[in-house]
Amino acid sequence: MDIKLDPSRDDLPLMANTSHILVKHYVLDLDVDFESQIIEGTLVLFFESGNRYRKKSSSTEETCQSESDEACKFRTPEPCHVPVTNTRTFSSKMGYNDFAIYGKGEKDTSGKDGNHDNQEQASGISSSKYCCDTGNHGSEDFLLVLDCCDLSVLKVEEVDVAAVPGIEKFTRSPKLTVVSELRNQIVHELVTLPADRWREQLDHYARCSQAPGCGELLFDTDTWSLQIRKTGAQTAIDFPHAIRIRYRTKPQGRSVTWTSDQSGRPCVYTMGSPINNRALFPCQEPPVAMSTWQATVRAAASFVVLMSGENSAQPTQLREGCSSWHYYVTMPMPASTFTIAVGPWTEVKPETCSPNDQAAKRPFSPSEADFRCASICGHVEYPCRFQNASATTQEIIPHRVFAPGCLRGACQETLLQLVSPCLSAAHSVLGTHPFSRLDVLIVPANFPSLGMASSFLTSVCPDQDSLTCGPCYKAFLFKFACPNSPHIVFLSQSTLTGGSHLCGTRLCHEIAHAWFGLAIGARDWTEEWLSEGFATHLEDVFWAKAQQQLAPHEAQEQQELRACLRWRRLQDELRNSPEQLQVLRPSKEKTGHVTDSGSSVVKHGLNPEKGFMQVHYLKGYFLLRFLARRLGDDTYFSFLRKFVHTFHGQLILSQDFLQMLLENIPEEKRLDLSVESIFRDWLESSGLPQPLQTERQAGAECGLARQVGAEVAKWNRVNRRPRKRNRRGTKEVFEKLLPDQLVLLLEHLLEQKTLNPRTLQSLERTYHLPQQDAEVRHRWCELVVKHKYTKAYKDVERFLQEDQERSQRFFLIISS
Repeated sequence: MDIKLDPSRDDLPLMANTSHILVKHYVLDLDVDFESQIIEGTLVLFFESGNRYRKKSSSTEETCQSESDEACKFRTPEPCHVPVTNTRTFSSKMGYNDFAIYGKGEKDTSGKDGNHDNQEQASGISSSKYCCDTGNHGSEDFLLVLDCCDLSVLKVEEVDVAAVPGIEKFTRSPKLTVVSELRNQIVHELVTLPADRWREQLDHYARCSQAPGCGELLFDTDTWSLQIRKTGAQTAIDFPHAIRIRYRTKPQGRSVTWTSDQSGRPCVYTMGSPINNRALFPCQEPPVAMSTWQATVRAAASFVVLMSGENSAQPTQLREGCSSWHYYVTMPMPASTFTIAVGPWTEVKPETCSPNDQAAKRPFSPSEADFRCASICGHVEYPCRFQNASATTQEIIPHRVFAPGCLRGACQETLLQLVSPCLSAAHSVLGTHPFSRLDVLIVPANFPSLGMASSFLTSVCPDQDSLTCGPCYKAFLFKFACPNSPHIVFLSQSTLTGGSHLCGTRLCHEIAHAWFGLAIGARDWTEEWLSEGFATHLEDVFWAKAQQQLAPHEAQEQQELRACLRWRRLQDELRNSPEQLQVLRPSKEKTGHVTDSGSSVVKHGLNPEKGFMQVHYLKGYFLLRFLARRLGDDTYFSFLRKFVHTFHGQLILSQDFLQMLLENIPEEKRLDLSVESIFRDWLESSGLPQPLQTERQAGAECGLARQVGAEVAKWNRVNRRPRKRNRRGTKEVFEKLLPDQLVLLLEHLLEQKTLNPRTLQSLERTYHLPQQDAEVRHRWCELVVKHKYTKAYKDVERFLQEDQERSQRFFLIISS
């Protein structure tokens, strides 16, 4: 029996019973209606009974085996086009019958939670039923539990896959007489097709998704889940393995944002919500529920639909004013990585094509036979790019850049020039690109919760009326990029101004997630450092290589400077955040553990403060930096390539990485390092890790930081000089500073109690601060607000309008 899930105030429940049954493939067929701000349509789910893979485990080291081995594995081939016909217009000549749907004008019978149910048939389903052992209730029916909220579920039905013409080749036993067993056998054969038949598999998924319904299923909803059962189906094996859900989203649903782009035109996109995609479609949210998907999305012809997908989709005109877009993914991924963005985006193309651009445009289309997985891979058989010679040598994958039309020029000037060198740099460090293509989208200015944050804000102290002198990360974060998703990256428009540095580093961070966060995923979402710590550490390495003119010693100096900035940020965050949110492995020895059904909670997953914290980025970064120094960079990155090759396509826990790393450290360099000591010092304790404190205290300040210190001293002298000074006095000569140096300079100046207007005016003119990147301008705005420098209030107004999410703007306004 499962214990009743009673998540604390800030824990995120994962309700899906993945230990009993797993979604192997989703087929979405959706309409986007901007007038009503609703996405409506059908979702067909193809299942495999999860208990056939179940392995019991009691130790932390064995936790990765405690779920379906099948669920840990990903797969990835190349594109093809498999259009999905609108189910509402499917021809009956093929032997299918239309299934009943609710029209947009029909009565909405949703309950107070926004969901529907068929209570007259399912009155026996308690909203707390999922707290029981949903695998087998004895005389009761098996209960399928999906993660779901903020959705209006209209209808659930079994899909008659046996009615699809030609599907009989998937029936191994012609003696089967029970129709439900025949249908489930067909689905089993379909989801287990060999990897080299992936095109055929996608086609059959599409055809089966359009098959008629063969009986409505009973369902009920509560705040966090959708519960479905079929009368008489007492086990997961008996439960229908293909079901169709008719549903619609709600305008206030927390998985998507309806807004306007920079030109005032409507758009909608997934926003990286703490609840992930359960308010976009009912799904299995736990990371172990690896699945593939294909989606057909219809919208007005003036809109572009971008989505996680291996194909670069092009629109198909259905009727005047309406287009359809089709995407698919054949590499199993968590449902949380599904991303969609619909808006009047413009593709930004280079005015002249470089050799790199021409190479990237060439589609990579090897034969299906090329994708047979070799035995040296650790995952189950799937079409693996790591085992294809053409893919392994592809330095630059095909990519596209999209943005609102008003930002086309800025993208051509900055972003478009960076994608190829950043992709090439990543390949030079880690090897094979896990994904076959990449779209980059510049999202609206109010894009919230966008991953890596790297700024700070002055705030009002409770014991004084003035603004504080130092940063307060707890109160504010400045965000530039999106949560992890294959094939598509969202970047803020703030990255496009002030040169290439900010845009390049953010792009490198997101590219790094292709390896850490996607190709290799965390088995337990509380271990975010396995994604964000790696991406933060790698962004510096990628960016140094992308700047081809940078000498090795210059690259090293710049990385040391960024370490200095991150050290300051980490110290401040730990001073201003609750201790329980400072721990990278909060569940400790229970990390990765789930209930018997597979349900669990993400500790602090709904804590509102967590979204404003960087501890997983920063502590994770410093741990990896510490380990790289212990091994030496050459040895460490050689190991990292080996680790990627060993674990791509799998889910991991911290110990998987640490154990393999320690096995590759020579005994003389290992000293007192062990998995246990790293857990104790870095991952399972709050505050500053002791090894990091020792390292920072012993280390000498880098040359670029010392140069900033000298400039700070000059500005302090300028600030102390009387207004009417002797003109014969020595005039200060200021050095030209890099963007990160400017950030450090302004942070030091923020610590000064007062800066007079003359100093601020000189500071602005010397460094052309209003034209610098968003990181620098943010610190400049803090100085302006702190010292009430009214002449530069226009810079603050511009910053608030162009660079900040609305709630963040509000905080700054009331703080000042």
